[in-house]
Amino acid sequence: MKLNKKFMSTMALVLASSMALTACGSNDSSTPSTSAPSTSTPSSDASSNAEASTPVEDNVRRTSDGYKISDTQEFIFNLGADPLTIDPQLNSATDGSHVITNMFEGLIRESGGEVTPGMAKSWDISDDGLTYTFHLRDGIKWSDGQPVVAGDFEYAWKRAVDPATASKYAYIFGSANILNANDIVDGKTDFNELGVVALDDKTLQVTLEMPTEYFLRLTGFPTFMPVREDIVDPDGIWAKKPETAISNGPFMLQSYSMSDNMVLVKNPNYWNADNIELEKITMRMITEASTAYTAFNSNEVYLIDEIPTAEIGNLMATSHEFYIEPYIGTYFLIFDLEDNEVLQDVNVRKALNYAIDRTEITEHVTKGGEIPATSFVGPGFTDANGKDFYSVGNMEHDNYGIPKQADIAAAQAALAEAGYPNGEGFPTLEYMYNTNDGHKAVAEAIQQMWKENLGIDVTLTNQEWAVFQETRNNKTFTGLARHGWIGDYADPNTMLEMFISNSAQNNMGYSSEEFDEQLYLSRVTTGTERMDHLYKAQEILMNDLPLIPIYYYTNPLLVKDEVHQWEITSTGKYYFGNTVMIDLD
Repeated sequence: MKLNKKFMSTMALVLASSMALTACGSNDSSTPSTSAPSTSTPSSDASSNAEASTPVEDNVRRTSDGYKISDTQEFIFNLGADPLTIDPQLNSATDGSHVITNMFEGLIRESGGEVTPGMAKSWDISDDGLTYTFHLRDGIKWSDGQPVVAGDFEYAWKRAVDPATASKYAYIFGSANILNANDIVDGKTDFNELGVVALDDKTLQVTLEMPTEYFLRLTGFPTFMPVREDIVDPDGIWAKKPETAISNGPFMLQSYSMSDNMVLVKNPNYWNADNIELEKITMRMITEASTAYTAFNSNEVYLIDEIPTAEIGNLMATSHEFYIEPYIGTYFLIFDLEDNEVLQDVNVRKALNYAIDRTEITEHVTKGGEIPATSFVGPGFTDANGKDFYSVGNMEHDNYGIPKQADIAAAQAALAEAGYPNGEGFPTLEYMYNTNDGHKAVAEAIQQMWKENLGIDVTLTNQEWAVFQETRNNKTFTGLARHGWIGDYADPNTMLEMFISNSAQNNMGYSSEEFDEQLYLSRVTTGTERMDHLYKAQEILMNDLPLIPIYYYTNPLLVKDEVHQWEITSTGKYYFGNTVMIDLD
């Protein structure tokens, strides 16, 4: 659909999100009310912009719906933080995924919410659903002119699961049920035994351990993108250096200035280059919402998802350039369960959970249509019976005891049970977040709630995004840390699996044999039986409370009317391969 001049209400989008596929995978660095995006679909065919370039008698090129195509095809948007990496196998953050999605292309390309051919022109699926054979396009090339071959995919996927790579997303190959992936991640099998093989330069064969409905869509996920063995390095430095950042997507890296900007230009060797309109994409790295908003109003950037919360109400009422997009994911806090003995007491974790007024936060702090979270898996996932996983679980378990508004009496009782009546003797906690106005506002609100409702003190600490990722990934925070997680595929498992004991994404040190067993059983069962294990896993998780769910995301953003056919995929990544700048004068 064409998005310009069309505003969809927050409620309509929230309802729509329950029917959509899951949004972006990975860690989120942006403001609470402006987290990574969901889905906006273009009107043109997913693999071509031919309809968007319709010549008319006056020799002016126009889009299929009549807008004049601008002579200058340069697009500027705010990426936010400087990505820690844009190496497909090393990246685990949303900002890096936006870049990778435009520089690289997987076997498939999602556009308009549909799976369409990418590097693969077609694929065959065996009758038992366990073998996928992909046939690559003829003449596909890397940005340096070398051919893209099936072996590049085999190498990239095996690189991702190789323990030496230390990919935070190695586990997703197990989520995809690729043969031997889980055993490789668990250190039981050599990475070369992964069930992927290049039969020849044009044919890639993948073997699964069990039929997996969402596997095909996952092959377009950033971690599954191909890379060249002769180019990559262990630390991903190659991907930010224009001379070595060889890519196979519609755009390639022209320049990178640390913490300032990244410039992509059209890749002339991309198989569909003739139908790519944009010549240049400048990705700004503005971390403060107020600064990004000023830049948008000054026409210095054309798309931002960093919007001051104080401006959202007025924008919602008056601006045709303002959108609230659905976004399936959860904003939450995690505990240091390995070294902080106080937080190892579940009654302390209950008290901290119960004392938070989530409705107050969503209505008066973030103000972007977010939904107060009473479980980890939020709206947007269906079970085997076609019912909303979130609704069924929360109804059956009375929201798992998590109040939308603070339950002060229950919070104080839990803290007293832990040995700290009225907060007496309770040590000062550190609450860490990445530098951002929105995260700061949420942190300050929670700090005040805990002080007023429990009588405890909390120190707020912030770090720049790249540093914060390292701190959280290495579990070197000492109290609580902000987190955000977006689903990578259309199944509740994409949310729950981060809490498996040995998951690289398990940043809190949570470990439960009972939880792990339910996730394991969900991998070897199907249908209702499988979903029952996932329901049980969430029940265990919410009983143990190794986290504090705050709200379910939405994605407010501002987009200039001149930006036509911008798109956010169902996995929450910006894709500009179909975008065209139009002239409204």
